[in-house]
Amino acid sequence: MTTLGFIGLGTIGQPMALNLARAGADLVVWNRTVSRTAPLREAGARVASTIGEVFAEAEVIILMLAHAAAADEVLDGAALTGRTVVHMGTIAPEDSLRLEAAVHAGGGAYVEAPVSGSRVPAEKGELIAMLAGDPAAVETVRPLLAPMCRETFACGPVPGALTMKLATNIFMLSSVTGLIESFHFAARHGLDLETLRSVVDNSQMASGISRVKSAKLVARDFSLQAGTADVLKNIRLVSDAARTAGAGIPMTDTMHRLIEETVVLGHGAEDFTAALKTLEVRDA
Repeated sequence: MTTLGFIGLGTIGQPMALNLARAGADLVVWNRTVSRTAPLREAGARVASTIGEVFAEAEVIILMLAHAAAADEVLDGAALTGRTVVHMGTIAPEDSLRLEAAVHAGGGAYVEAPVSGSRVPAEKGELIAMLAGDPAAVETVRPLLAPMCRETFACGPVPGALTMKLATNIFMLSSVTGLIESFHFAARHGLDLETLRSVVDNSQMASGISRVKSAKLVARDFSLQAGTADVLKNIRLVSDAARTAGAGIPMTDTMHRLIEETVVLGHGAEDFTAALKTLEVRDA
């Protein structure tokens, strides 16, 4: 059995690692905030006291980290020879290329594997992973992700997976933003929001994310699933990549301003649906 390492037990990372442990994976984990490791220990994973222990024990090390600087910190001085590093966080494509070069220079293999989905799909093991890297390494890693991911898609060499993730983010963000605007529009017209939810949930536009977010909008439940600050980070990555490619993204530029304003208003730690509050402030 392949020994897996998992570093980064945040909002998405912790349920991902738990799914691996519950599936019987030989798993060793590390996290900067030690309290986040307690559920993993209870699920049967070994908790390392240092990053070095993870690389010493595991053949494949999964990183679910918030930004490239955190990945740099983890890889600095790590024993990479014969190891496969799987980066599942969302970072800039150029940063992933740099990480790939560093891992290869250290004698390891690198697979880029960002995921689409928020906390609930992570808990259910229904994330979608996009994979890029050396084909042999990708095919080695692919089955190991099954407890966390409903589907995996090969996207060619690095940074193909991250670029694909950014493309899917455009669609996801525009869908949720449209839903938020729909509920704001309906509320301003005095419509029954539960009825709107039922109409949307039974329409051809319905999706897993629309059903989750419409329920939150009706209940004004802004508890964290996909945090607004994280969404802002991701849309900045989209904007930077679009400029690099010379791609016009007018709708995304408008969403960027809305999300930025929502964070400025103090809702960065809330779910992205908190953008509803920003629209309400604008209309006040």
